[in-house]
Amino acid sequence: MGLRINDFAPDFTADSTAGPIRFHDWIGDHYAILFSHPRDFTPVCTTEFGAVARLAPEFARRRTRVMGVSVDSVADHRKWVKDIEAVAGVPADFPIIDDSSLTVAKLYDMMPAEAVLPDGRTPAHSATVRTVFIIGPDRKVRLTMTYPMSVGRNFAEILRALDAVQATDGVPFATPANWVPGEDVIVALSVATEEARARFGAIDVRLPYLRYVRHPG
Repeated sequence: MGLRINDFAPDFTADSTAGPIRFHDWIGDHYAILFSHPRDFTPVCTTEFGAVARLAPEFARRRTRVMGVSVDSVADHRKWVKDIEAVAGVPADFPIIDDSSLTVAKLYDMMPAEAVLPDGRTPAHSATVRTVFIIGPDRKVRLTMTYPMSVGRNFAEILRALDAVQATDGVPFATPANWVPGEDVIVALSVATEEARARFGAIDVRLPYLRYVRHPG
């Protein structure tokens, strides 16, 4: 069974473009995004890593660290980063780890179904790894997304999802469909309407179980 929401994210130690990293220590008191990709020097992945590089100030503003996972070596990563930076037009400073052993891919269940093999792999097996995990400062998995090899990720949506995770973390709120920061949030069913009114102010009651308030943040 793969990792589920609220599972503890497995710890690991790996070499990376930023040197040796122990994952839980690297997270510190931040949120973290761990995202895998098929291989270095591939077209879709180059655009994706470029998108992450351009969003670096946005992730920093949200106290979120970003790490890429690849089945290639650190030496290859360092060569590939030059292509990423040429496409992005900005430095790509986030670490990319060497997962040529598939240790992390297996820990996080990133492999496609046909790659569940006792030993070994082919390039086709590793080429379908394209997964995203948002992990909280408590080291728990807060959100996962998995894409096939042919579909490039929408990092604007990943950023929006991170905002929603942080907006509802430890408070009795949920976010409605297509929510973006600044919009109203939904009061959790565990909070009675009068209690919510006392705590959060004006409430927009659409249905007895659908009640909107402005996010206190």
